[in-house]
Amino acid sequence: MSDRESMPYDIVIVGGGPAGLSAAIRLKQLAGEAGTDLAVCVLEKGSEIGAHILSGAVIDPKALDELLPDWRTSGCSLAEVPVTDNRHWMLSEKGQFSMPHLLLPPFMNNKGTYTGSLANLCRWLAEQAEALGVEIFPGFAAAEILYNDDGSVKGVATGDMGISREGEQKADYQPGLELHAKYTFFAEGARGHLTKILKRQFALDADCSPQVYGLGMKELWDIDPAKHQPGLVIHTQGWPLTDAYGGGFLYHQANGQVALGFVVGLGYRNPHLYPFEEFQRWKQHPSIRQYLEGGRRVSYGARAINEGGWQSVPRLDFPGGVLIGCSAGFVNVPRIKGTHTAMKSGMLAAEAAFAAVQAGRESDALSTYDAAVRSSWIADELTLVRNAEPLLAKLGNSIGTVLAGIDMWMRTLKIGLPFTLKHKPDHEKLWRKEHCHAIAYPKPDGVISFDRLSSVFLSNTNHEEDQPVHLQLKDPSVPIAYNLPLYDEPAQRYCPAGVYEVVGEEEGNPRFQINAQNCVHCKTCDIKDPTQNINWVTPEGGGGPNYPNM
Repeated sequence: MSDRESMPYDIVIVGGGPAGLSAAIRLKQLAGEAGTDLAVCVLEKGSEIGAHILSGAVIDPKALDELLPDWRTSGCSLAEVPVTDNRHWMLSEKGQFSMPHLLLPPFMNNKGTYTGSLANLCRWLAEQAEALGVEIFPGFAAAEILYNDDGSVKGVATGDMGISREGEQKADYQPGLELHAKYTFFAEGARGHLTKILKRQFALDADCSPQVYGLGMKELWDIDPAKHQPGLVIHTQGWPLTDAYGGGFLYHQANGQVALGFVVGLGYRNPHLYPFEEFQRWKQHPSIRQYLEGGRRVSYGARAINEGGWQSVPRLDFPGGVLIGCSAGFVNVPRIKGTHTAMKSGMLAAEAAFAAVQAGRESDALSTYDAAVRSSWIADELTLVRNAEPLLAKLGNSIGTVLAGIDMWMRTLKIGLPFTLKHKPDHEKLWRKEHCHAIAYPKPDGVISFDRLSSVFLSNTNHEEDQPVHLQLKDPSVPIAYNLPLYDEPAQRYCPAGVYEVVGEEEGNPRFQINAQNCVHCKTCDIKDPTQNINWVTPEGGGGPNYPNM
Protein backbone atom coordinates (compact mmCIF):
# COMPACT_ATOMS: atom_id res chain seq x y z
CA MET A 1 0.00 0.00 0.00
CA SER A 2 1.46 3.35 -1.04
CA ASP A 3 1.56 6.28 1.41
CA ARG A 4 1.29 8.78 -1.43
CA GLU A 5 -1.87 10.79 -1.89
CA SER A 6 -4.06 9.50 -4.72
CA MET A 7 -6.71 11.03 -6.94
CA PRO A 8 -9.26 9.01 -8.96
CA TYR A 9 -10.24 9.86 -12.54
CA ASP A 10 -12.08 8.14 -15.31
CA ILE A 11 -9.29 8.91 -17.80
CA VAL A 12 -5.73 10.07 -17.10
CA ILE A 13 -3.74 11.39 -20.07
CA VAL A 14 0.06 11.54 -19.88
CA GLY A 15 1.24 14.36 -22.11
CA GLY A 16 -0.22 17.73 -23.09
CA GLY A 17 0.63 17.64 -26.78
CA PRO A 18 -1.82 17.57 -29.71
CA ALA A 19 -2.75 13.90 -29.21
CA GLY A 20 -3.38 14.15 -25.47
CA LEU A 21 -5.34 17.40 -25.70
CA SER A 22 -7.43 16.15 -28.62
CA ALA A 23 -8.28 13.01 -26.65
CA ALA A 24 -9.30 15.10 -23.64
CA ILE A 25 -11.51 17.38 -25.72
CA ARG A 26 -13.17 14.48 -27.51
CA LEU A 27 -13.87 12.68 -24.22
CA LYS A 28 -15.62 15.76 -22.85
CA GLN A 29 -17.53 16.28 -26.10
CA LEU A 30 -18.84 12.72 -25.93
CA ALA A 31 -19.79 13.08 -22.27
CA GLY A 32 -21.66 16.27 -23.05
CA GLU A 33 -23.53 14.66 -25.93
CA ALA A 34 -24.53 11.77 -23.67
CA GLY A 35 -25.56 14.07 -20.83
CA THR A 36 -23.13 12.45 -18.40
CA ASP A 37 -19.97 13.47 -16.59
CA LEU A 38 -16.48 12.14 -17.11
CA ALA A 39 -13.46 13.02 -14.96
CA VAL A 40 -10.48 13.66 -17.24
CA CYS A 41 -7.04 15.02 -16.39
CA VAL A 42 -3.92 15.78 -18.41
CA LEU A 43 -0.40 15.63 -16.95
CA GLU A 44 2.25 17.75 -18.65
CA LYS A 45 5.93 17.57 -17.62
CA GLY A 46 6.69 21.01 -19.04
CA SER A 47 6.27 24.14 -16.96
CA GLU A 48 3.24 25.03 -19.07
CA ILE A 49 1.35 23.55 -21.99
CA GLY A 50 3.54 24.06 -25.06
CA ALA A 51 6.80 24.48 -23.14
CA HIS A 52 8.19 21.20 -24.52
CA ILE A 53 6.39 21.25 -27.88
CA LEU A 54 8.58 21.62 -30.94
CA SER A 55 7.65 21.04 -34.57
CA GLY A 56 8.30 22.62 -37.98
CA ALA A 57 5.34 23.11 -38.39
CA VAL A 58 3.20 22.81 -41.47
CA ILE A 59 -0.06 21.35 -40.23
CA ASP A 60 -2.77 19.52 -42.12
CA PRO A 61 -6.03 20.63 -40.42
CA LYS A 62 -7.92 17.45 -41.28
CA ALA A 63 -8.25 16.21 -37.69
CA LEU A 64 -8.72 19.71 -36.29
CA ASP A 65 -11.65 20.18 -38.69
CA GLU A 66 -13.22 17.02 -37.30
CA LEU A 67 -12.60 17.91 -33.66
CA LEU A 68 -13.39 21.64 -33.60
CA PRO A 69 -14.88 22.66 -36.96
CA ASP A 70 -15.05 26.37 -36.10
CA TRP A 71 -11.37 26.68 -35.10
CA ARG A 72 -10.60 29.20 -37.87
CA THR A 73 -12.99 31.73 -36.34
CA SER A 74 -12.33 30.93 -32.67
CA GLY A 75 -9.07 32.73 -32.03
CA CYS A 76 -6.70 29.92 -33.04
CA SER A 77 -3.42 31.45 -34.21
CA LEU A 78 -2.85 28.64 -36.71
CA ALA A 79 -5.44 30.22 -39.01
CA GLU A 80 -3.24 33.28 -39.55
CA VAL A 81 -0.91 31.84 -42.22
CA PRO A 82 -2.20 29.38 -44.81
CA VAL A 83 0.47 27.85 -47.02
CA THR A 84 0.52 29.74 -50.32
CA ASP A 85 3.69 28.51 -52.04
CA ASN A 86 5.35 25.10 -51.73
CA ARG A 87 8.90 24.46 -52.99
CA HIS A 88 11.13 21.39 -52.81
CA TRP A 89 14.82 21.94 -53.46
CA MET A 90 17.62 19.47 -54.10
CA LEU A 91 20.81 21.16 -52.91
CA SER A 92 24.40 20.82 -54.10
CA GLU A 93 27.17 22.60 -52.23
CA LYS A 94 26.53 25.92 -53.98
CA GLY A 95 23.44 25.42 -56.10
CA GLN A 96 19.90 24.09 -56.05
CA PHE A 97 17.45 22.27 -58.29
CA SER A 98 13.74 22.87 -57.78
CA MET A 99 11.75 19.65 -57.95
CA PRO A 100 8.84 20.14 -60.40
CA HIS A 101 5.46 19.74 -58.71
CA LEU A 102 4.36 17.34 -61.42
CA LEU A 103 6.95 14.82 -60.23
CA LEU A 104 5.55 14.77 -56.69
CA PRO A 105 2.51 12.69 -55.69
CA PRO A 106 -0.58 14.89 -55.15
CA PHE A 107 -0.59 14.46 -51.36
CA MET A 108 2.82 16.21 -51.19
CA ASN A 109 1.54 19.59 -52.40
CA ASN A 110 0.58 21.13 -48.99
CA LYS A 111 -2.67 22.46 -50.42
CA GLY A 112 -5.01 23.50 -47.61
CA THR A 113 -2.34 23.38 -44.89
CA TYR A 114 -1.20 26.06 -42.46
CA THR A 115 2.16 27.03 -41.02
CA GLY A 116 2.63 28.27 -37.48
CA SER A 117 3.60 27.30 -33.94
CA LEU A 118 2.50 23.86 -32.76
CA ALA A 119 3.23 24.99 -29.19
CA ASN A 120 0.72 27.82 -29.57
CA LEU A 121 -1.81 25.48 -31.14
CA CYS A 122 -1.47 23.27 -28.07
CA ARG A 123 -1.97 26.26 -25.79
CA TRP A 124 -5.20 27.05 -27.65
CA LEU A 125 -6.33 23.42 -27.48
CA ALA A 126 -5.67 23.47 -23.74
CA GLU A 127 -7.99 26.46 -23.40
CA GLN A 128 -10.71 24.55 -25.24
CA ALA A 129 -10.16 21.51 -23.05
CA GLU A 130 -10.31 23.47 -19.81
CA ALA A 131 -13.49 25.21 -20.95
CA LEU A 132 -15.03 21.74 -21.23
CA GLY A 133 -13.94 20.79 -17.71
CA VAL A 134 -10.65 18.96 -18.32
CA GLU A 135 -8.17 19.33 -15.45
CA ILE A 136 -4.67 20.13 -16.72
CA PHE A 137 -1.61 19.86 -14.47
CA PRO A 138 1.51 21.42 -16.03
CA GLY A 139 4.79 20.87 -14.21
CA PHE A 140 3.79 17.37 -13.13
CA ALA A 141 5.88 14.67 -14.79
CA ALA A 142 4.52 11.12 -14.85
CA ALA A 143 7.46 9.12 -13.52
CA GLU A 144 6.01 5.70 -12.72
CA ILE A 145 3.35 3.32 -14.05
CA LEU A 146 0.96 1.90 -11.47
CA TYR A 147 -0.56 -1.57 -11.84
CA ASN A 148 -3.58 -3.38 -10.49
CA ASP A 149 -3.20 -6.81 -8.86
CA ASP A 150 -4.12 -8.48 -12.16
CA GLY A 151 -1.28 -6.68 -14.00
CA SER A 152 -3.45 -4.13 -15.77
CA VAL A 153 -2.44 -0.47 -15.71
CA LYS A 154 -4.01 1.38 -12.80
CA GLY A 155 -2.63 4.84 -13.56
CA VAL A 156 0.59 6.75 -13.01
CA ALA A 157 2.49 8.47 -10.23
CA THR A 158 4.19 11.82 -10.59
CA GLY A 159 7.81 12.16 -9.56
CA ASP A 160 8.89 13.16 -6.08
CA MET A 161 10.02 16.78 -5.75
CA GLY A 162 12.88 17.96 -3.57
CA ILE A 163 15.25 14.99 -3.88
CA SER A 164 18.96 15.83 -3.85
CA ARG A 165 21.50 14.51 -6.35
CA GLU A 166 22.55 11.98 -3.71
CA GLY A 167 18.95 10.75 -3.39
CA GLU A 168 18.20 12.37 -0.05
CA GLN A 169 15.08 14.34 0.84
CA LYS A 170 15.69 18.10 0.95
CA ALA A 171 13.81 20.63 3.07
CA ASP A 172 11.29 21.25 0.27
CA TYR A 173 10.61 17.55 -0.35
CA GLN A 174 7.16 16.65 -1.66
CA PRO A 175 6.18 13.07 -2.47
CA GLY A 176 4.68 12.26 -5.83
CA LEU A 177 0.96 12.02 -6.42
CA GLU A 178 -0.83 8.89 -7.63
CA LEU A 179 -3.48 9.31 -10.30
CA HIS A 180 -5.75 6.30 -10.65
CA ALA A 181 -7.83 5.81 -13.76
CA LYS A 182 -10.16 3.41 -15.48
CA TYR A 183 -7.99 4.00 -18.55
CA THR A 184 -4.65 5.75 -18.95
CA PHE A 185 -3.64 7.30 -22.27
CA PHE A 186 0.10 7.60 -22.93
CA ALA A 187 0.79 10.60 -25.17
CA GLU A 188 4.44 11.20 -24.28
CA GLY A 189 5.73 11.91 -27.77
CA ALA A 190 8.56 10.11 -29.55
CA ARG A 191 10.54 7.66 -27.39
CA GLY A 192 8.44 8.18 -24.28
CA HIS A 193 10.18 6.82 -21.19
CA LEU A 194 7.02 5.14 -19.84
CA THR A 195 6.03 3.96 -23.31
CA LYS A 196 9.33 2.05 -23.52
CA ILE A 197 8.36 0.17 -20.37
CA LEU A 198 4.85 -0.57 -21.63
CA LYS A 199 6.16 -1.94 -24.92
CA ARG A 200 8.33 -4.42 -23.01
CA GLN A 201 5.75 -5.20 -20.35
CA PHE A 202 2.99 -6.06 -22.81
CA ALA A 203 5.12 -7.04 -25.85
CA LEU A 204 3.39 -4.34 -27.87
CA ASP A 205 6.06 -4.27 -30.59
CA ALA A 206 6.49 -8.03 -30.92
CA ASP A 207 4.87 -8.10 -34.37
CA CYS A 208 6.09 -4.84 -35.86
CA SER A 209 9.34 -3.48 -37.20
CA PRO A 210 11.54 -1.51 -34.76
CA GLN A 211 10.83 2.19 -34.53
CA VAL A 212 13.50 4.42 -36.06
CA TYR A 213 14.01 8.14 -35.58
CA GLY A 214 15.34 11.40 -36.90
CA LEU A 215 16.78 14.26 -34.88
CA GLY A 216 15.03 17.51 -35.70
CA MET A 217 16.72 20.81 -34.79
CA LYS A 218 14.88 24.10 -35.20
CA GLU A 219 15.48 27.84 -34.94
CA LEU A 220 13.18 30.85 -35.15
CA TRP A 221 14.48 33.97 -36.85
CA ASP A 222 13.16 37.49 -37.19
CA ILE A 223 14.14 38.35 -40.75
CA ASP A 224 14.27 41.44 -42.93
CA PRO A 225 10.63 42.33 -43.73
CA ALA A 226 11.56 42.78 -47.38
CA LYS A 227 12.47 39.08 -47.54
CA HIS A 228 9.45 37.77 -45.67
CA GLN A 229 6.80 35.95 -47.74
CA PRO A 230 4.02 34.69 -45.44
CA GLY A 231 2.94 31.20 -46.42
CA LEU A 232 6.09 30.27 -48.37
CA VAL A 233 7.18 26.73 -47.47
CA ILE A 234 10.55 25.33 -48.57
CA HIS A 235 11.92 21.81 -48.05
CA THR A 236 15.42 20.73 -49.03
CA GLN A 237 17.31 17.50 -49.59
CA GLY A 238 20.93 16.77 -50.45
CA TRP A 239 23.82 18.94 -49.28
CA PRO A 240 25.39 18.95 -46.73
CA LEU A 241 24.52 15.34 -45.86
CA THR A 242 26.68 12.65 -47.44
CA ASP A 243 26.83 10.09 -44.61
CA ALA A 244 23.17 10.26 -43.62
CA TYR A 245 19.72 10.95 -44.99
CA GLY A 246 17.61 13.92 -43.99
CA GLY A 247 16.94 17.47 -45.06
CA GLY A 248 15.99 20.99 -44.13
CA PHE A 249 12.93 23.20 -43.98
CA LEU A 250 12.25 26.93 -44.01
CA TYR A 251 8.73 28.20 -43.34
CA HIS A 252 7.66 31.85 -43.56
CA GLN A 253 5.25 32.28 -40.65
CA ALA A 254 3.47 35.18 -38.93
CA ASN A 255 4.96 38.40 -37.58
CA GLY A 256 7.97 38.53 -39.87
CA GLN A 257 9.42 35.25 -38.60
CA VAL A 258 10.74 32.18 -40.34
CA ALA A 259 10.97 28.75 -38.75
CA LEU A 260 13.90 26.81 -40.12
CA GLY A 261 15.35 23.51 -39.19
CA PHE A 262 17.21 20.40 -40.16
CA VAL A 263 16.46 16.72 -39.67
CA VAL A 264 19.15 14.03 -39.60
CA GLY A 265 18.06 10.39 -39.71
CA LEU A 266 19.52 8.67 -36.64
CA GLY A 267 20.36 5.57 -38.61
CA TYR A 268 23.61 7.19 -39.78
CA ARG A 269 26.77 5.07 -39.75
CA ASN A 270 29.66 7.50 -39.27
CA PRO A 271 30.30 8.13 -35.54
CA HIS A 272 32.13 11.36 -36.47
CA LEU A 273 28.92 12.87 -37.87
CA TYR A 274 27.76 15.88 -35.87
CA PRO A 275 24.05 16.59 -36.54
CA PHE A 276 24.07 20.05 -34.95
CA GLU A 277 27.03 21.11 -37.10
CA GLU A 278 25.31 19.73 -40.23
CA PHE A 279 22.41 22.06 -39.40
CA GLN A 280 24.70 25.06 -38.94
CA ARG A 281 26.50 24.24 -42.19
CA TRP A 282 23.17 23.94 -44.05
CA LYS A 283 22.27 27.50 -43.06
CA GLN A 284 25.36 28.75 -44.89
CA HIS A 285 24.06 27.51 -48.25
CA PRO A 286 23.45 30.55 -50.45
CA SER A 287 19.80 29.63 -51.00
CA ILE A 288 19.16 29.54 -47.23
CA ARG A 289 21.56 32.26 -46.11
CA GLN A 290 19.86 34.79 -48.38
CA TYR A 291 16.82 34.78 -46.10
CA LEU A 292 18.80 35.03 -42.86
CA GLU A 293 21.24 37.83 -43.66
CA GLY A 294 20.18 40.93 -41.79
CA GLY A 295 17.98 38.87 -39.48
CA ARG A 296 18.23 37.77 -35.86
CA ARG A 297 17.99 34.31 -34.30
CA VAL A 298 15.50 34.29 -31.43
CA SER A 299 14.97 30.65 -30.41
CA TYR A 300 16.44 27.15 -30.69
CA GLY A 301 15.31 23.65 -29.83
CA ALA A 302 15.61 19.99 -30.76
CA ARG A 303 13.48 16.85 -30.61
CA ALA A 304 13.57 13.27 -31.88
CA ILE A 305 10.98 12.40 -34.53
CA ASN A 306 9.40 9.02 -35.26
CA GLU A 307 10.35 7.91 -38.78
CA GLY A 308 9.47 4.22 -38.80
CA GLY A 309 6.14 4.63 -40.54
CA TRP A 310 3.23 2.22 -40.63
CA GLN A 311 5.34 -0.93 -40.26
CA SER A 312 6.68 0.36 -36.91
CA VAL A 313 3.31 1.09 -35.30
CA PRO A 314 2.99 -1.32 -32.34
CA ARG A 315 -0.15 -2.82 -30.87
CA LEU A 316 -1.90 0.21 -29.44
CA ASP A 317 -3.92 -1.20 -26.55
CA PHE A 318 -3.08 -3.09 -23.38
CA PRO A 319 -5.06 -3.80 -20.20
CA GLY A 320 -5.90 -0.44 -18.71
CA GLY A 321 -4.55 1.88 -21.36
CA VAL A 322 -3.52 2.87 -24.86
CA LEU A 323 -0.71 4.56 -26.80
CA ILE A 324 -1.66 7.65 -28.79
CA GLY A 325 0.16 10.19 -30.94
CA CYS A 326 3.92 9.96 -31.28
CA SER A 327 4.08 7.47 -28.41
CA ALA A 328 2.80 5.10 -31.09
CA GLY A 329 4.49 6.71 -34.09
CA PHE A 330 2.09 8.10 -36.69
CA VAL A 331 4.40 10.54 -38.51
CA ASN A 332 4.06 10.71 -42.28
CA VAL A 333 7.77 11.02 -43.11
CA PRO A 334 7.62 12.25 -46.73
CA ARG A 335 5.04 14.90 -45.80
CA ILE A 336 6.97 15.75 -42.58
CA LYS A 337 3.66 15.83 -40.76
CA GLY A 338 2.31 14.02 -37.73
CA THR A 339 0.07 16.48 -35.89
CA HIS A 340 -3.10 15.55 -37.75
CA THR A 341 -2.56 11.81 -37.34
CA ALA A 342 -1.63 12.24 -33.67
CA MET A 343 -4.82 14.21 -33.05
CA LYS A 344 -6.95 11.66 -34.85
CA SER A 345 -5.46 8.81 -32.83
CA GLY A 346 -6.34 10.64 -29.61
CA MET A 347 -9.90 11.15 -30.83
CA LEU A 348 -10.30 7.47 -31.73
CA ALA A 349 -8.92 6.42 -28.34
CA ALA A 350 -11.37 8.76 -26.63
CA GLU A 351 -14.30 7.19 -28.47
CA ALA A 352 -13.22 3.66 -27.55
CA ALA A 353 -12.60 4.52 -23.89
CA PHE A 354 -15.85 6.46 -23.51
CA ALA A 355 -17.83 3.52 -24.86
CA ALA A 356 -16.06 1.18 -22.43
CA VAL A 357 -16.67 3.42 -19.42
CA GLN A 358 -20.31 3.86 -20.38
CA ALA A 359 -20.66 0.08 -20.59
CA GLY A 360 -19.20 -0.29 -17.08
CA ARG A 361 -15.91 -1.78 -18.21
CA GLU A 362 -12.54 -0.68 -16.90
CA SER A 363 -8.91 -1.81 -17.18
CA ASP A 364 -9.56 -4.20 -20.06
CA ALA A 365 -7.75 -3.93 -23.38
CA LEU A 366 -9.36 -1.38 -25.71
CA SER A 367 -8.99 -3.52 -28.80
CA THR A 368 -11.69 -1.45 -30.51
CA TYR A 369 -9.25 1.47 -30.52
CA ASP A 370 -6.47 -0.49 -32.21
CA ALA A 371 -8.97 -1.76 -34.79
CA ALA A 372 -10.35 1.74 -35.35
CA VAL A 373 -6.89 3.17 -36.08
CA ARG A 374 -6.10 0.38 -38.52
CA SER A 375 -9.30 1.04 -40.48
CA SER A 376 -9.02 4.85 -40.38
CA TRP A 377 -7.54 7.43 -42.72
CA ILE A 378 -4.40 7.27 -40.55
CA ALA A 379 -3.76 3.79 -41.93
CA ASP A 380 -4.70 4.82 -45.47
CA GLU A 381 -2.24 7.71 -45.40
CA LEU A 382 0.69 5.92 -43.79
CA THR A 383 0.33 2.81 -45.94
CA LEU A 384 0.93 4.95 -49.04
CA VAL A 385 4.34 6.08 -47.80
CA ARG A 386 5.54 3.06 -45.84
CA ASN A 387 8.60 2.35 -48.01
CA ALA A 388 9.85 5.95 -48.30
CA GLU A 389 12.04 6.13 -45.19
CA PRO A 390 13.64 2.69 -45.51
CA LEU A 391 14.49 3.37 -49.17
CA LEU A 392 16.22 6.62 -48.19
CA ALA A 393 17.97 4.93 -45.27
CA LYS A 394 19.24 2.02 -47.37
CA LEU A 395 20.02 3.78 -50.66
CA GLY A 396 20.74 7.40 -49.75
CA ASN A 397 19.17 10.71 -50.70
CA SER A 398 19.55 10.47 -54.48
CA ILE A 399 18.62 6.91 -55.45
CA GLY A 400 16.40 6.49 -52.40
CA THR A 401 14.38 9.59 -53.26
CA VAL A 402 13.79 8.44 -56.85
CA LEU A 403 12.67 4.96 -55.82
CA ALA A 404 10.56 6.31 -52.93
CA GLY A 405 8.83 8.65 -55.38
CA ILE A 406 8.14 5.79 -57.78
CA ASP A 407 6.74 3.65 -54.97
CA MET A 408 4.51 6.46 -53.66
CA TRP A 409 3.19 7.17 -57.16
CA MET A 410 2.50 3.46 -57.72
CA ARG A 411 0.64 3.22 -54.42
CA THR A 412 -1.33 6.35 -55.25
CA LEU A 413 -2.37 4.58 -58.45
CA LYS A 414 -3.22 1.40 -56.46
CA ILE A 415 -0.34 -0.60 -57.98
CA GLY A 416 2.27 -0.31 -55.23
CA LEU A 417 5.30 -2.53 -54.81
CA PRO A 418 4.21 -5.89 -53.36
CA PHE A 419 6.34 -5.71 -50.20
CA THR A 420 7.02 -3.59 -47.14
CA LEU A 421 10.61 -2.83 -46.20
CA LYS A 422 11.67 -3.35 -42.59
CA HIS A 423 13.95 -1.44 -40.24
CA LYS A 424 16.91 -2.11 -37.98
CA PRO A 425 17.20 -0.11 -34.74
CA ASP A 426 19.22 3.08 -35.13
CA HIS A 427 21.75 2.14 -32.44
CA GLU A 428 22.78 -0.99 -34.38
CA LYS A 429 23.81 0.96 -37.50
CA LEU A 430 26.83 2.83 -36.17
CA TRP A 431 30.20 1.75 -37.64
CA ARG A 432 33.47 1.66 -35.74
CA LYS A 433 35.47 4.85 -36.03
CA GLU A 434 38.36 3.39 -38.03
CA HIS A 435 35.96 2.46 -40.85
CA CYS A 436 34.72 6.04 -41.27
CA HIS A 437 36.30 9.30 -42.28
CA ALA A 438 36.52 12.26 -39.95
CA ILE A 439 34.43 15.31 -40.87
CA ALA A 440 35.88 18.81 -40.64
CA TYR A 441 33.23 21.33 -39.64
CA PRO A 442 33.77 25.09 -39.97
CA LYS A 443 33.78 27.26 -36.86
CA PRO A 444 30.56 29.18 -36.24
CA ASP A 445 30.59 32.77 -37.44
CA GLY A 446 28.19 34.04 -34.77
CA VAL A 447 26.01 35.59 -37.47
CA ILE A 448 24.42 32.68 -39.35
CA SER A 449 25.97 29.70 -37.56
CA PHE A 450 26.40 29.27 -33.81
CA ASP A 451 27.70 26.88 -31.15
CA ARG A 452 25.60 24.53 -29.04
CA LEU A 453 25.83 26.33 -25.72
CA SER A 454 24.63 29.68 -27.06
CA SER A 455 21.85 27.77 -28.77
CA VAL A 456 20.77 25.99 -25.59
CA PHE A 457 20.61 29.41 -23.91
CA LEU A 458 17.92 30.40 -26.44
CA SER A 459 15.87 27.31 -25.55
CA ASN A 460 15.33 28.69 -22.02
CA THR A 461 16.32 25.30 -20.62
CA ASN A 462 16.46 25.04 -16.86
CA HIS A 463 16.74 22.15 -14.40
CA GLU A 464 17.14 22.25 -10.65
CA GLU A 465 20.83 21.35 -10.37
CA ASP A 466 20.60 19.51 -7.06
CA GLN A 467 18.41 16.64 -8.24
CA PRO A 468 19.18 13.09 -9.37
CA VAL A 469 20.69 13.01 -12.86
CA HIS A 470 17.88 12.00 -15.22
CA LEU A 471 20.32 10.63 -17.81
CA GLN A 472 21.17 7.29 -16.26
CA LEU A 473 24.09 5.07 -17.23
CA LYS A 474 23.34 1.39 -16.83
CA ASP A 475 27.10 0.78 -16.64
CA PRO A 476 29.19 3.90 -15.91
CA SER A 477 32.33 2.29 -17.35
CA VAL A 478 30.95 1.84 -20.88
CA PRO A 479 31.47 5.39 -22.29
CA ILE A 480 35.24 5.39 -21.67
CA ALA A 481 36.04 1.66 -21.75
CA TYR A 482 33.97 0.80 -24.83
CA ASN A 483 32.40 3.72 -26.70
CA LEU A 484 35.49 5.92 -26.71
CA PRO A 485 37.96 3.44 -28.26
CA LEU A 486 35.42 1.96 -30.69
CA TYR A 487 33.27 4.97 -31.68
CA ASP A 488 35.15 8.01 -30.33
CA GLU A 489 32.22 8.30 -27.88
CA PRO A 490 29.54 9.59 -30.29
CA ALA A 491 27.44 11.11 -27.47
CA GLN A 492 29.85 14.07 -27.67
CA ARG A 493 28.41 14.82 -31.11
CA TYR A 494 24.90 13.40 -31.48
CA CYS A 495 23.54 15.37 -28.52
CA PRO A 496 22.29 18.74 -29.87
CA ALA A 497 22.62 20.41 -26.46
CA GLY A 498 26.19 19.63 -25.35
CA VAL A 499 25.07 17.38 -22.50
CA TYR A 500 27.87 14.82 -22.91
CA GLU A 501 31.60 15.52 -22.84
CA VAL A 502 34.79 13.50 -22.58
CA VAL A 503 37.15 15.55 -20.43
CA GLY A 504 40.78 14.87 -19.44
CA GLU A 505 41.56 12.94 -22.62
CA GLU A 506 44.60 15.07 -23.48
CA GLU A 507 46.06 14.38 -20.03
CA GLY A 508 45.57 10.63 -20.54
CA ASN A 509 42.81 10.39 -17.96
CA PRO A 510 39.52 10.57 -19.90
CA ARG A 511 36.31 10.98 -17.95
CA PHE A 512 32.70 11.00 -19.16
CA GLN A 513 30.85 14.10 -18.00
CA ILE A 514 27.08 14.56 -18.09
CA ASN A 515 25.82 18.16 -18.06
CA ALA A 516 22.23 17.18 -17.37
CA GLN A 517 21.10 20.75 -16.83
CA ASN A 518 21.60 21.38 -20.58
CA CYS A 519 19.17 18.63 -21.64
CA VAL A 520 16.40 19.76 -24.01
CA HIS A 521 14.60 16.39 -23.70
CA CYS A 522 15.17 15.41 -27.33
CA LYS A 523 15.78 11.72 -26.40
CA THR A 524 18.56 11.27 -29.00
CA CYS A 525 20.94 9.73 -26.45
CA ASP A 526 18.35 7.15 -25.44
CA ILE A 527 17.97 6.21 -29.11
CA LYS A 528 21.46 6.37 -30.61
CA ASP A 529 23.82 5.15 -27.89
CA PRO A 530 25.39 2.05 -29.53
CA THR A 531 25.16 -0.12 -26.40
CA GLN A 532 21.83 1.32 -25.20
CA ASN A 533 23.63 2.22 -22.01
CA ILE A 534 21.90 5.61 -21.55
CA ASN A 535 18.39 5.56 -20.11
CA TRP A 536 16.47 8.85 -20.21
CA VAL A 537 14.05 9.19 -17.30
CA THR A 538 11.98 12.18 -16.34
CA PRO A 539 13.56 14.91 -14.23
CA GLU A 540 11.58 16.98 -11.74
CA GLY A 541 8.38 18.29 -13.25
CA GLY A 542 8.72 21.66 -14.94
CA GLY A 543 12.38 21.13 -15.83
CA GLY A 544 13.71 21.26 -19.37
CA PRO A 545 13.19 23.75 -22.19
CA ASN A 546 10.63 26.53 -22.14
CA TYR A 547 9.84 27.13 -25.79
CA PRO A 548 7.85 30.33 -26.34
CA ASN A 549 6.25 29.65 -29.74
CA MET A 550 8.04 26.70 -31.31
